[in-house]
Amino acid sequence: MIEWERGGGATIVEFSQARAVVRSTCPAAPGTPLVGVVGGGERLELKVKSCRRDGDVWIIEGRPFNLTRALRERLSSG
Repeated sequence: MIEWERGGGATIVEFSQARAVVRSTCPAAPGTPLVGVVGGGERLELKVKSCRRDGDVWIIEGRPFNLTRALRERLSSG
């Protein structure tokens, strides 16, 4: 689970070194840097590529950046 700094939360649907897809409770405009905290208290930053509504949630696709190696490996392994 991700808790966004600006409020709301998200779950990770897909994650790789170059791309992340999350289901978020709040939208974000393309180009926006989204900052949140992952379960272990580690900081996650995404540069938003696209955002679309899917029922009550938003599907946000973006590029992760400024991640620690440990967090990147943990998220990549599922």
